[in-house]
Amino acid sequence: MKTPGYLWKAGHPLALLLSPLSLLFLLISTLRRALYRLHLKKVYRAPVAVIIVGNISVGGTGKTPLVIWLCHYLSRIGYSPGVVLRGYGGTATHWPQQVTADSDPDDVGDESVVIASETSCPVYVDPERAGAVRELLKHHPCDVVISDDGLQHYALARDVEIAVIDGERRFGNGMLLPAGPLREPVSRCARLIS
Repeated sequence: MKTPGYLWKAGHPLALLLSPLSLLFLLISTLRRALYRLHLKKVYRAPVAVIIVGNISVGGTGKTPLVIWLCHYLSRIGYSPGVVLRGYGGTATHWPQQVTADSDPDDVGDESVVIASETSCPVYVDPERAGAVRELLKHHPCDVVISDDGLQHYALARDVEIAVIDGERRFGNGMLLPAGPLREPVSRCARLIS
């Protein structure tokens, strides 16, 4: 069920009622991130640079068009980028999977097929992005990996983070799920890796 956008505008009574659940969400997400930072959960560091293009809010913010632009830009200046995604919406039964312009979006997710169609870069999907990176690098001589979405996927180490923000909705009411549209507090943007 999709949450109506008006719920996430400032002062909505239902959002205020849900705010205790948002505090629980904040506690869980903060604990999860700390487990990775303290190396209590395994983090994969790729042998090449990793750029994460993500967001702190739910919904489309323009990440995929930015990934496509980055692929073209990096290729034009002499890099060999590859792209990894989790395959959101894909129903494949085994991972990782290479994605081409002819791949079935039902198997690998539509965003990955769009990226494969719009770029000449190799694209791999796996809900565990480290698996996608390993498979990508095993078969292609990439010197940079771009992850479409994954700002909160801390199991993949990153060298650069780019947070895309919706120019109209911005951060909604500034609250975390479920009372607001945020996966992490707005302060997370001040701690981006660059």
